[in-house]
Amino acid sequence: MRGHQVTIKDIAKILHISPSTVSRALKDHPDINPQTKKNVQELAKKLHYKPNQIALNLLQKESKLIGVIVPEIIHYFFSTIISGIEKIANESGYHIIIAQSNESYHKEVENIQALLSSNIDGFIITMAKTTLNFDHFKNVEEIGVPMVFVDRACDKVTADKVLVDDFDGAYKATKHLIDNGCKNIIHLAGPQNLDIGIQRKEGFLAALNDSNISIGDYSIQICDTHDHALKLIPEILSRHNNIDGIFAVNDLTAIGAMKAVKSINKKVPDDIAISGFTNSFISYIADPELTTVDQKGFEMGQHAARMLLKRMQSDENYGPVTTILNTDLIIRKSSLKKK
Repeated sequence: MRGHQVTIKDIAKILHISPSTVSRALKDHPDINPQTKKNVQELAKKLHYKPNQIALNLLQKESKLIGVIVPEIIHYFFSTIISGIEKIANESGYHIIIAQSNESYHKEVENIQALLSSNIDGFIITMAKTTLNFDHFKNVEEIGVPMVFVDRACDKVTADKVLVDDFDGAYKATKHLIDNGCKNIIHLAGPQNLDIGIQRKEGFLAALNDSNISIGDYSIQICDTHDHALKLIPEILSRHNNIDGIFAVNDLTAIGAMKAVKSINKKVPDDIAISGFTNSFISYIADPELTTVDQKGFEMGQHAARMLLKRMQSDENYGPVTTILNTDLIIRKSSLKKK
């Protein structure tokens, strides 16, 4: 340990217990076995463990609070995740504090610090799409506060994850467009620093390859917002007027694409068939109703809350757990060309 500032994670590794157990033992939490508590405190003293300022804020009693950080509360998918989390948390006597990053790395860091200062017992996080530095997550890991990532995960820290099978969902949506007569499909893709963006792109490409559909240098466009789609689609269709299908990374982008297609007097789905990914409420009030992949946000939130509660309540130092949920393709009128 010489030359290395001892962390809660170090103590946990030596004693073969979880970091959260070490954290609670240092808090003198009543649920921790007295012998375990004694072992932790003696080893911490022997190794000259000194908690940092954030950790000092944590040396209090259990708060029964879970910190939830999402990119946008107004986004249907994230609001359903929150609802799922809250249902399970409340049933177990916990409350949640919600913060939104607005897709900003700096805001995400501020949210982490603020929630730690509020003495939360654990985090459930959907990472901002602009996050490229992960020191704030590493700090939470070292302190010993459990984290569960939902939908967008950080692979640079040891944490539980709840994901959907983005590859398979994208594959099914693209294959459906092909089966309905599309031969020149483009993908409006998410950021490629996020695994969901990569997996949905790869699922799209696999479906094209399996159906022997050619892939052009314009087949993948980084575009994951409604407003960007409104601007991009007329531009790309003016250069490639044989495009007859669009698979969008999310429903809002798909709706933007749909409006853009209509604005240049093309018909959905007869001229251009469209599919999204989320199954948000806008998908079934669109005209025509939007074919989409059900991302199961409420179910993801429930799984995340259960995983976090299990992690917080366990003294066992078990490895990270990843739960991957299957997706369902919801077929509506936006993709059904006339035969």
